Amino acid sequence: MTGGRVERRLAAVLAADVAGYSRLMGADEVGTLAALKMLRREIIDPAINTHKGRIVKTTGDGMLVDFASAVDAVTCAMAVQEKMAEHNDNAALKIAFRIGINVGDIIIDGDDIFGDGVNIAARVENECEPGSVYLSGSAFDHIRGKTNFAFEDLGEKALKNIDRPVRLYGSRIGPATPSKSPKSPVARSQPLPLPDKPSIAVLPFQNMSGDPNQEYFADGIVEDIITALSRFKSLFVISRNSSFTYKGKVVEIKQVGRELGVRYILEGSVRKAGGQVRITGQLTEASSGANLWANKFDAPIEDVFEMQDSVTRSVVGAIAPRLLEAELEAARRKRPNDLRSYDHYLRGLSHLHEFTPVSCARAHLEALRAIELDPNFASAYGLAAFSLYVRKSNLGQELSEAETTEAVELIESALELDHDDAVLLATASIILANIADEFERGLVLANRAIALNPNAAGAYTAKGWSCLFLGEFDDALEAFTAAIRLNPLDGWSLRGALRGLASSCSMSRRYVEALRWADQFLLEIDPKDLLALLIVCDAKLKLGQLDEARNIADKFRKLHPRATVGLLRAAYRHFRRPDDLARVDEVIASIGLPE
Repeated sequence: MTGGRVERRLAAVLAADVAGYSRLMGADEVGTLAALKMLRREIIDPAINTHKGRIVKTTGDGMLVDFASAVDAVTCAMAVQEKMAEHNDNAALKIAFRIGINVGDIIIDGDDIFGDGVNIAARVENECEPGSVYLSGSAFDHIRGKTNFAFEDLGEKALKNIDRPVRLYGSRIGPATPSKSPKSPVARSQPLPLPDKPSIAVLPFQNMSGDPNQEYFADGIVEDIITALSRFKSLFVISRNSSFTYKGKVVEIKQVGRELGVRYILEGSVRKAGGQVRITGQLTEASSGANLWANKFDAPIEDVFEMQDSVTRSVVGAIAPRLLEAELEAARRKRPNDLRSYDHYLRGLSHLHEFTPVSCARAHLEALRAIELDPNFASAYGLAAFSLYVRKSNLGQELSEAETTEAVELIESALELDHDDAVLLATASIILANIADEFERGLVLANRAIALNPNAAGAYTAKGWSCLFLGEFDDALEAFTAAIRLNPLDGWSLRGALRGLASSCSMSRRYVEALRWADQFLLEIDPKDLLALLIVCDAKLKLGQLDEARNIADKFRKLHPRATVGLLRAAYRHFRRPDDLARVDEVIASIGLPE
């Protein structure tokens, strides 16, 4: 632009980069560069040429491409991501791209391009989940109705250095990668296989009360319906946390069925006004979109539990009409005596699912208030105990001795009040095993929870950890795998299950599988995780990949300069068998740390 009139034109701009590029280069610089060259040669450049794109510039881990047509740009991007998903299914080194597309005005300077059209594309790509294609609102408007690709409205986002919010639309091709948010929906290259019994996901109900502060009430109603449906051994029910990844999003029913691997989807709304509640529900067959059942229920607030039972009974009746009435009765939870107590409990649940130190503290206080109003409300004791446990396990806050004692006493009180609630049993299993080191009892409680409710994903996770530390590695692997299938989209659950799978394989010397699960954890959850890096280093060493093992060991020491053998032994302190403790020392030795 050295003089004369500035040349401008409208273009579809595609920005792409490699997710976790620095991590990949740190682990295997030569292998990463070779893989990227191969991918450019065999997948990326052919797709760009086929769809009439022009590569403007490339960097070590990304590129900028412009197209005359938005449809060509999107079709190219989707083709690349689909081919990448196929490649990663069989590749030892898995590489994921993020692709953002914007349609806007660009400035042309020789072979380069500039302007807002380019800047927004780059910022859209920066928001993108690995394996995804994200579009700006302008790009989506240009391809609306012109392709068969399904995109989800992600809402308006404030993008860095862009002076106005930009609406984003996302479509995922590849495997689950909740690296940016543990609550984001995940699509898969292949749909999950349907279970061998009727399967259902209950999506968050809309809050129609006109008051955002009533959101907790609508969420609580849905959670109770999920719990009630889960108790039917004749059904396969997706966990609450995976269903709620769709909260606040416009979704396509067929896509949800594909992503969760279920045949039926239940949607609805809740309206709470004065002393009245209205619950509406609609049951849809995911593959065909056929409406199987729809109804609405109106009742005074004091009859809310009967309304939940009516919804559950109607849904089960539509799906599996031959279920016995006795099973319906067994599905009904023990209800609190005081509706004010239940209201505080729902508020506490809402806070807990935010997974922050402040929200956990609020959940704890709400649960204690529920107990004060109804001392026989077992679930409130469980919530109060679990809110303390989450601070320690998920958020890394050490509990005081008094808080540890409080958590154990609360969960013991919950069990005394109700020993037949699968959610409470799973919660007790996790807390007593991981806070009180009662792994044998934890395993008994988890197995009882699964017997009562085979859809309780948390019970399988609890069982997995008890089995792991008791040295029952095959059972641990089976339990962690079941937990992921029942709760495939919840990042917090995935974190525990992936770590459990990697640890179980490492301890049982299944080095190839240990490396796969630990690499997946590092790619999707936390690239700096201490235990995952340790497992990767040990596995590579045992598999004879000595240079790569040394690179991982160097990276580990740079990321965790204060780590010692004693610190790592403390992290593995729960193992009971002498042989397992000896294996722990072997794994730790692979990294070469001081005592």
